[in-house]
Amino acid sequence: MKVSKIVLAALSLSALTAFADDMDASGQFAARVAAPATRTAVQAQLVEYRNAGVNPWSTSYNPLKSFRGEKTRAQVTNEYLASRNAVAAFTSEDSGSAYLASTKQAFDASRQLAGQPARSAQ
Repeated sequence: MKVSKIVLAALSLSALTAFADDMDASGQFAARVAAPATRTAVQAQLVEYRNAGVNPWSTSYNPLKSFRGEKTRAQVTNEYLASRNAVAAFTSEDSGSAYLASTKQAFDASRQLAGQPARSAQ
């Protein structure tokens, strides 16, 4: 009984041996020799950040605080109403195939992905 426990302990310890290898000097865990930015460049960025007065990691950060729209509410409403039928067609069962077939859209041949080329390269 005592011998079997010793053998079991020895086998357990032998299974836990470490297989050491050389240091990976040029691989995934290699330390960078040359930093991407100098100390003065980093300090200049810190001063610029502090002068901006905006902390994007703050819980009260509001990126839209100083946003000013270029269109009026009426313009946006008119654009929405004009595109409502197209949006409904593109989100329908056929993904807008019937809508595209029934309307004449401005065709841009440079964006055609499949089919025969418009001109042969002769």
